Amino acid sequence: MDMIVSFFYSLLEIRNLLTVIIAILVFFTAITIILPFLEGEDMKKKARQLTVEREKLRARQRAELLQQSKGKLREKPKGLMADIVERFNLRKLFEAESARQNLRNAGYRSERHLATFLVVRLVSPLIFAVGAFFLSRLYGVSSNMSLVLLAAGAGLGYFAPNVYLTNQAKHRQDSIRLAWSDALDLLLICVESGMSIEQAIAKVSIEIASASLPLSEELQLTSAELSYLGERTQAFENLAKRTGLSNIKSVVTAFVQSEHYGTPLGQALRVLAQENRDDRMALAEKKAAALPPKLTVPMIVFFLPSIFIVLLGPSLIQVADVTSLH
Repeated sequence: MDMIVSFFYSLLEIRNLLTVIIAILVFFTAITIILPFLEGEDMKKKARQLTVEREKLRARQRAELLQQSKGKLREKPKGLMADIVERFNLRKLFEAESARQNLRNAGYRSERHLATFLVVRLVSPLIFAVGAFFLSRLYGVSSNMSLVLLAAGAGLGYFAPNVYLTNQAKHRQDSIRLAWSDALDLLLICVESGMSIEQAIAKVSIEIASASLPLSEELQLTSAELSYLGERTQAFENLAKRTGLSNIKSVVTAFVQSEHYGTPLGQALRVLAQENRDDRMALAEKKAAALPPKLTVPMIVFFLPSIFIVLLGPSLIQVADVTSLH
């Protein structure tokens, strides 16, 4: 135990701390340079994986529809996580419907994912609190400070799963949003060439995989749902629910109106594609306009000291040499 404490105290020395920070920065720099070469995505392989996933989803949904037609309830997930959820009534405690929607937006759709997330939300405050208490004892802080750290760890553990899930959903939505305009252009070309909406979505789901794999996956699932759902509009509405994006909801509305009233889909897709492209350009301009204020602090902290060292360093060295001679 004394060796561990002495090791941590040695890390807090300035020289060792700088060495660790430089090593971490070098590691992440190397990862940043090497990672693009290791991520050579084989699109044919991923397309096959998406096809397999689509067939699994189709078989699972058909089984659920068959059970519902026989008057059976949806089969509840089994396992340790599901037992914990039912025993502690976590669905009501942590608002399962809201969590389910967030999980869908992040790409986790099954009941097993929901049960795992609810259990993690139950356990994570305890884990973070124990970790904070252990660190407080390790560094020998006072009892009152240990209680404060314990409460802070529990609070951090309570919010950490939601923060992680929100970040996952945002990352996925950003990928879908950036590629959605291109997908609409491809859908427009396919529809105007005479394809049905099912064939167009299936074709675009393969072609758009190089730009956004999450969007390709969502379109694959929509294509699968169109092939077996009794209400075709339900497949489009499911797409809007899974993504949670307003621009996709507007396109889904056009799809639903086309299904109900037989309105031409080509002109609606043309207008929506242009609107999405304009929105994407406006978002890029907004980010570009916000860039100078964000760069002010990094320039002051990192660039100006280096400039001052380069400009004033030789003069200071000469002054020091002259002072040492006298």
